[in-house]
Parts: sequence; C-alpha cells; structure tokens
Amino acid sequence: MEVFRGGVQRRRMVRGGRKHGVSLVLALLFSSLLALSPQAAFGDEQTHKYVAGEEVVLWTNKVGPYNNPQETFNYFTLPFCKAGREQLQRRFGSLGNVLMGNELVKSNLHHFKFLEDMPKTTYCEQALNQRDVEKMEDAIQQNYWFEFFVDDLPIWGFVGKVGEKGQAYIFTHQKFVIGHNGDRLVHVHLTMMEPTPLKVSGEDEKMTFTYEVLYESSTKSFHRRFEQYLDFNFFQHKIHWFSIFNSFMMVIFLVGLVSMILIRTLKKDYARYAKEDELDSLERDVNDEYGWKLVHGDVFRPPRHLMWLSAVYGVGIQFCVQAVVVVVTVICGSLFMEQGAVLNTVIISGALISFVGGYFSGSFYSQNDGKNWIKTMIFSTALFPGFAFTIMFILNTIAWAHNSMVAIPFLYIVMLVVLFFFVTSPLSLAGTIVGRNWNGVPNYPCRIKRIPSPVPYKTWYLTPTAISLLGGLLPFGSIFIEMYFLFTSMWNYKVYYVYGFMLLVFLIMLIVTACVSVVATYFLLNAENYHWHWTSFLSSASTGIYVFLYSIHFYVFKTKMTGLYQASFYYGYTLIFCFALSLMCGAVGYLSSGMFVRTIYRNIKCD
Repeated sequence: MEVFRGGVQRRRMVRGGRKHGVSLVLALLFSSLLALSPQAAFGDEQTHKYVAGEEVVLWTNKVGPYNNPQETFNYFTLPFCKAGREQLQRRFGSLGNVLMGNELVKSNLHHFKFLEDMPKTTYCEQALNQRDVEKMEDAIQQNYWFEFFVDDLPIWGFVGKVGEKGQAYIFTHQKFVIGHNGDRLVHVHLTMMEPTPLKVSGEDEKMTFTYEVLYESSTKSFHRRFEQYLDFNFFQHKIHWFSIFNSFMMVIFLVGLVSMILIRTLKKDYARYAKEDELDSLERDVNDEYGWKLVHGDVFRPPRHLMWLSAVYGVGIQFCVQAVVVVVTVICGSLFMEQGAVLNTVIISGALISFVGGYFSGSFYSQNDGKNWIKTMIFSTALFPGFAFTIMFILNTIAWAHNSMVAIPFLYIVMLVVLFFFVTSPLSLAGTIVGRNWNGVPNYPCRIKRIPSPVPYKTWYLTPTAISLLGGLLPFGSIFIEMYFLFTSMWNYKVYYVYGFMLLVFLIMLIVTACVSVVATYFLLNAENYHWHWTSFLSSASTGIYVFLYSIHFYVFKTKMTGLYQASFYYGYTLIFCFALSLMCGAVGYLSSGMFVRTIYRNIKCD
C-alpha cells in the first residue's frame, strides 16, 4: 500500500483552448502581466467555499517516471480506463504554469460531493490486451507517478509497484481522505491500494478500478494549509544555518582583509608617487616609474569589443535588479504557494525591468564614445532572450518528438514573442535613449594617450586568463551550499520556500564578487596591464562556470535521472541559469572595479 500527501499550490487559471487566436493571446498576456489570471468556474474552486452536496472536481494533470521530472505526459496516455475520455474539459493556466508542463483535464470518472462520503465505487472496467499490458508494465518498471488536483490541492500517487520476481502490479483502488474546516477544504490524502498483477484479460475477465471518498473534520486553517507540505527539516537543517553563518563570516573576513591590504598598499603607492612628483624630469627618468600609475594614460581607453561588453554589462545589471525584485515579491506575496507563480514573476519582471538593462548598456556605450548605438541596443536586448530561446527551441523540439507535456504550445510561444516585441524591446529602447542622454558623457580623471603603451610580459598568475579563471572560486564558495538546496528543490520534488535565505546568500555573493574583482583589477594594473575591463568582468563571471561544473556532480551523484531526454532538459535549463548568473556576477564585478579605478586615479597627479 502506498500513501501520498498532496500540498496546496493555488493556481489562478484561464479557461480556454488553442483555437481562440490573437484575442486569447492578448488576454493571456495581460493576465500574466497582472499575475491575476481569472479562474474557470467549476464548482466553487474560485471562492474555495462549498455547500453540502456541491460538486468537488477532480482534475488530472500529468504522469511520468518519478526519477525524471521533465519526462511527463498527459494522464490519459496510460492505456487503461479509456471510457470517459470523450469531450474532455481542459484548464490552461498562466504562462509560468504552461512552461512547467501543467495542463489540467477534468476527470469524468470520479464524482465527488462535498461532505458526502462515497463507499467503494467502480469507476472503470476494462479488458487489457497484450499491448496495453506491455505499456503498463513498462510504466510500472520506470516507477511512473501521477498528479491530481482537488480544489487546487495537488495529490500524488504511483501507478503500481514491482513485486517479487519482477512481476508488475497495478493499483486498482484509490482511497481519498478529504479534510475540511467548515466549508473549505484543507487537505487531501490519497492511498493507493489493492495491487493487482498485470495480465492479458478477455471480454469475460475485465480489470476493475475503484475509488472511495471519506471526509474528516480538521482544525487546520485554510490560509495555512500549504505549510504542512513544506519540508522544514530539510531546508532549515543545521547545515543550512551553518552555511549562511560561514558565508557571512567569510564576507566580513574578506572585506576586512581587502580593505586593510588595499588601504595600506595604496597609501604606500600614493606616498611613493607623491615623492616622485617632487623630483625633476632627469631624476624621474633615472628612478623609472612603475606600478599602476604608469598606465594612467591608458587605463580609461575604451575596451576591446565595446558592443559586447556594453551588452553583457547592461543585461547583468538588469538581472541583479530583477533578482532582488523577484525574491522580495515572492517573500511578500508567498508566491511559492502558487504553482508557476514564481516563474511567471521572473518572466514578466524581466520584460518590465529591461529598461534598466537598456539604460546601463546605452550609457556605458556612449561614455566610451561608441558610434553604433542602435546596433548595440538591439544586440543587448536580444542577447539573453536569443540565447534562452535557442535552447528552449531545441528542448521544445525534443519534447514535441516525445509527445511530452512540457512542450510549449504554439499559442504560448506567440505570447512570448508578443511580450518580447511589444514590452521588452520598447522599454529597452527607452532605457538606451535615457542612458545616452543623461549619463553618456565621459568624465575620466586622466587624459587618454593617443598611442597605446605596450603591455609587459608577466608571470602566468598575473595574466588575464589566470585571473579570470581563479576569480570565480570565492563567490562560488559563498553560494555552494545554497546551490545544493536550490538544485534539490528544482529536480527532487521539494518546494523551495526559504527565499529569505536566498536573498541573504545573493547579497553575500555580490559583496564577495565585488571584493574579488577589485583585488584582481589592482593586481592587473600593478602589473602594468591596462586591459582591466574584460578581466574584471570575466573574473567574476567565471562563477557560473563553477556552478555548471557543480551541476554535473549533482546530476551524477545526487539524482537518479536517466535517459537523453531528461539529461537534455537538465543541462539545458542549468546552462540558461548559469549564463544568467555569470552575467549578474560579471556586471557587479565590472561595476565595482570601475568605481575602484576611478577612485585611485582621481587621487594622483596625471600628467
């Protein structure tokens, strides 16, 4: 006997189909912008209040191998209970819900009435042929699970189990225990019972599937019904608190160490440069200047590949702002209780905050005397969406080939395109124009030489490549433990709710990234290499490389995923996440290094 407990993940959905054309696209778009999609009125799911005898609808969602979260299919793809599949009623949710592969179908086989217990009742009788048995055996061997919903409460169960000698057994009885507090439902428990061996049956020997419903009174509050399904022991384990404390102490130590070293070192540099300024030209030539002051005429020279750096810098700052907005919104609104709400918030906020990316990209490009700002604006606007869409297109093609539910319907692809062209692009253009006009004039403390100075050869650990690769180790160390909890929630069926932890770790990572970037820039300038722009960005962006390497370790040792299908989705989504993380860290590193460079050269005498 297998028992499963469902958790509340409230969803506000739009009833509709894929044939409503442009009007439905616009309706879905605006409902997603407001994150308040109106819910279809079946029973009293909109108010979550029922009267005795009123219908309580059971919705089927998806089924698939338990170890492969993205390999899911419609529940009715299973070859049993084929009766009752005519005129199916579907519910399509918000954009975030659809991207997560959710499509609810009303069950015509189960009939619940509020507060009315139902004894053991047959809902399906079917004779299984050889092909049906083979499909069901394959599903049970792969440990298939399914998901139902009752009053927005998800319920999980396994299709069957493997007995002795590899015999496949299918559960033929479903026992629903529904808890209510007054006129509201507060929990639904499902027990899968009566395992029956699979075998080919004839017309005279049919397999019977039954269910029963029991109601029980509960004192649990309706507004806190989701909390019973949060894994407090996992996310609030001592190791989680210890990792936060350890990262916090590392930040204090690193900031103190960097401040002390740089202040003392820069103080000596300033004293030496002040003494050299007092010498006449002949004595200065004899002493020979060295260190970071020697490159004062080249340090503010426009970086190589200016358009690329402008794009990644602007998008990275945009993601930093977006990350804080999303986390704070999720904390204030408890959006983790609503399935797809967090992803919906990420998409919509990304479109709206594109103004910030355009502003920083446009101002940076103009400050460095860039000429082709329209091309830069288009490139920065399409950089991350283009990267993400390419991967999503490949994954969507794979999902379509496998007839999986995670395949994005064409209507929602059109919706994403509309969101990009009519929201993201105009806001990015507006931000670029504002950035060029308000903050596009260069204001450097030192003049730039006409002829670039040669860069002397240095040992390997002072080269930009070595600094870039090593720079991401400390930021990765500050988020290493949190990555474990985040990956576990994403791929192992745990609801991530400790967004306060996430916000704190995110801020710690940014501080560590800024410190590492400043130190890396100082070492590079002191080695008389004035090509600090890309080095400061890449030394921080390399954090994403280490996170991706960790994801490989997590896939191999912490999950039981199998197959090319699931591996492609795992690494595809992880690659998108790591790219966004690299842009964020790189932008913060470049911003902090730029402030540091301006500060130190402002306090010296530039010839």
